Amino acid sequence: MKASTQPSSHTYYLNWEVQQAARKIIREIMLVQPGETVLITTDTTSDERVVHATAGAAMEVGAYPIVMQYPASLEKAIMIEPTPPVLAAIKAADVWIEYDYQLFYTRGWKQAMDAGTRQLTAAAMDVDMLINVIGRYDHKKIVALGNRICDLTNAAKKMRITSPAGTDLSCLCEGRLCRQSGTVADEKGVSVMLGGQTSFCPIEDTINGTLVFDGGLFPPQEIGVMRNKVILTVEKGVVTKIEGEGREAHLFRKWMASWNDEKMYWLAHISCGFNPGVLEPTGRIEEDERIFGCVEVGLGTQGEGLGGKSWVAANHTDGMVLNPSIYLDDVAMEKDGFYVEPGLVAICKDLGVAGY
Repeated sequence: MKASTQPSSHTYYLNWEVQQAARKIIREIMLVQPGETVLITTDTTSDERVVHATAGAAMEVGAYPIVMQYPASLEKAIMIEPTPPVLAAIKAADVWIEYDYQLFYTRGWKQAMDAGTRQLTAAAMDVDMLINVIGRYDHKKIVALGNRICDLTNAAKKMRITSPAGTDLSCLCEGRLCRQSGTVADEKGVSVMLGGQTSFCPIEDTINGTLVFDGGLFPPQEIGVMRNKVILTVEKGVVTKIEGEGREAHLFRKWMASWNDEKMYWLAHISCGFNPGVLEPTGRIEEDERIFGCVEVGLGTQGEGLGGKSWVAANHTDGMVLNPSIYLDDVAMEKDGFYVEPGLVAICKDLGVAGY
C-alpha cells in the first residue's frame, strides 16, 4: 500500500492495523505500566481513529487514558504555550502523547519534562502515518539503524552533504554528539519522537556551502508538499541568501523575514531521516523529516539537548534534502539516498528495506 497524503476517512480503514500500531506506541515505545495515567492531547485536526486506538491500547495494559482536545492553531506561530488546564494536565501525567501541533518545545513542555512526564511528539498523526512510521517495521531494528548512523557520525571529524538538486554543504563535527530521538521512553522526564531520525549540531561557524530543500519545508504551514526547490546560501553557519523559482521560495523568504530576528537564519542542526516506512514527501513534517535516506536541516532555535552553542530564536523551521550523498571524512556513508556503509547495508537488509 502506498502512503497517501489524503487517507481514507472510512471508519474501518486499516482498523486492525491501527490497533496493532497503537499497541506498539503504548507497550514498546512509551513502556506504559499498569496504573499509570496516559494523557493524549489533540486538536480539531487530529484523527479520532488514532486517538481512540491509542486510548484503548492504554486501557489494555491497565493504564488510565485521558483525552484533551482544543482548537487547532491557525496563527503564524506554530508553537503556542498551553493554557493553565492543559499545563496542569501535562505536568501531572505519567505519560503524555501529543497528537496536536502546538506544545512541543514550549515553556510548558519544559515544565512537564521537569515534572517527570514521559512524552511522545507525534504531531498530525493520522491512520496512514501511524501505519507507515510505526506499524510497518520492527522498532528495535530501526533503533539499531539509528545507532549505527550515530556511531559513524560521532567518529568523524568532518561531513559533506551533496544532492542531485544542488546541495553541497560542508562542516566540521568533531566533538559534537549525534543522537537519535526516536528510541523508548525508559526514564522520567524523557521526550521521544517518532523512530527514524538522528540529529547533531555541527561546529556552527564551520558550516558553509549551498543547501537545497526539495523534499519538505515546515513552517510556514502554507507550503505543504514542495513543487519547487528552495536554495539557501550558508556562510559560517548563517543563511545569507534565499533563492528559488515558484511560490515556496517567496513564501519562505517572507516568513523568515517576518520574525525580524537574525537568529532565525542560524543553522541549528543536521539530521538524517531513515524510517523505511516513509518513502516520499507527504507535507506532514513528522513524516517528511523521516523520509528514508533524507537529510533534514533545522534553522532558528537550537535546543539545549542538541549539544551545540544553544540559542533561542523567534521560531524554528525544518527543511528536507532528498536523495543526498553523505561523506564522513571523505568516505561515503550514503550515495543518492541509499546507504553504502557495510554495517548500515546489513541492517537495512535485515529490516527488509527495498533496494538492499
